[in-house]
Amino acid sequence: MSAEGLKILFLSAEAVPFAKVGGLADVAGALPKALRALGHDVRLMIPRYGSIRSDQFHFERMGKPFPVPVGPREEPVHLVTTTVDGVPAYLIWDEKFFSPRDRIYGFDDDPQRFTFFCRAAVAALPVLGWTPDILHANDWHTGPVPTWLAYEGRYRPEYRHIASVFTIHNIAYQGLCGRLILTFARMEYVKHLDVEPPGQVNWMAQGIANADLVTTVSPQYAREILETEAAMGLSPLLRQRQDRLFGILNGIDTDFWNPVTDPHLRQKFDLTTLRLRAVNKAALQQEAHLPVRPDTPLIGMVTRLDAIKGIDLLTPVLAQLLQGDIQFVLLGMGQPEYHEQMEALQARFPDKVRAFLRFDDPLAHRIYAGCDIFLMPSRFEPCGLGQMIAMRYGAVPLVHRTGGLADTVVDYHQRPDKATGFVFETFSPEDCLDALQRALRAWRDRDVWTAIQTRGMKTDFSWGSSARKYVEIYQRARQLTRTSR
Repeated sequence: MSAEGLKILFLSAEAVPFAKVGGLADVAGALPKALRALGHDVRLMIPRYGSIRSDQFHFERMGKPFPVPVGPREEPVHLVTTTVDGVPAYLIWDEKFFSPRDRIYGFDDDPQRFTFFCRAAVAALPVLGWTPDILHANDWHTGPVPTWLAYEGRYRPEYRHIASVFTIHNIAYQGLCGRLILTFARMEYVKHLDVEPPGQVNWMAQGIANADLVTTVSPQYAREILETEAAMGLSPLLRQRQDRLFGILNGIDTDFWNPVTDPHLRQKFDLTTLRLRAVNKAALQQEAHLPVRPDTPLIGMVTRLDAIKGIDLLTPVLAQLLQGDIQFVLLGMGQPEYHEQMEALQARFPDKVRAFLRFDDPLAHRIYAGCDIFLMPSRFEPCGLGQMIAMRYGAVPLVHRTGGLADTVVDYHQRPDKATGFVFETFSPEDCLDALQRALRAWRDRDVWTAIQTRGMKTDFSWGSSARKYVEIYQRARQLTRTSR
């Protein structure tokens, strides 16, 4: 580790390879590794869920149980550790809120669970024998940590020098709960914010209000949450702190997402063997029980079935497109009404539509490697990783111009010489359908299509550049901490 390296504790509710629901897990798995490659001492801390098997990760217990102050008493918890890809990882092992539960989210006591995790993270610092320069908190689940530092930590000599960075991955989820949570956390001193409903705490808002610096996962999304409904009611607070808000585009783990080495593909390939990608298309058609037809365009989606992801656009758009010669494959889970819509679409077009309504990571790889067009019609998308992965795997993304999708996909009809995909401006079935029809016309011209594929595969979405920008943020946060505390 370099002498100038920073010490960073990265706090997250989920992280690859331990536990994953969405893109936050990918970031928490990849960014610490990229920062470590730059010479910084980065360590990860997450809860230990019941679904995380000890025999897979060779955990070691660190010392004796330590007390976590919550409510009128102290709860003893264990800290276990392992190393993944050179990154030390600490897991909070608690027998009430985390270890007996196989799911990450979706419990009535989620605010209590993650507030407990945050109090445990702070209480664990003396156990580590290592004091970070930066606590990097992510999304509402870790909002209590920068809040505790701002109110209480600054008065304690052992914590006063620690700077906090809070990253918004998805502002739609805010951790709203009653103010009794502050009694549970022994944080009754936390002030009510103007954006919080009376009698309630919004942990996303508290993280934004109290961190030394705030980041989000793309430059466009940082602009959108200042000015539009994308902020889900938090624009006034964000505008108050806009001098401390920065957008840094996420990357992808290019070692993991690599069509040259991906073990889940029928046929590995790269730019020089792009023609071999056709083998993966045929294999995906077979797996989806669709006719194996190389001359039929195949549209793919890997998504959460949620209104924010643009699922409302699918039924009217696909009902019209499927009258022609196309195929559609979807992988995802979500709201029951969307499951029903996808099942109805599959029943109506059994030779053209296949909906895999489940979580299946290996199949996701095969969809990226086998579809021609990768569809992301999100109403809002803070960053999005799917469009980057699709490009790396030779699929051409079609996206709504929002958040990170706007930052990463260049529309063919606006910049044909720079194009990496297709973009529609207005969130409407009409605009989405028009973009798909434009893409399908371009697909028929093999030279045009290959050029778009090639530019996408050449685009560098690795974490190196983004990690360097995070280092600049950390250094700025440390400077702010030195001058304000």
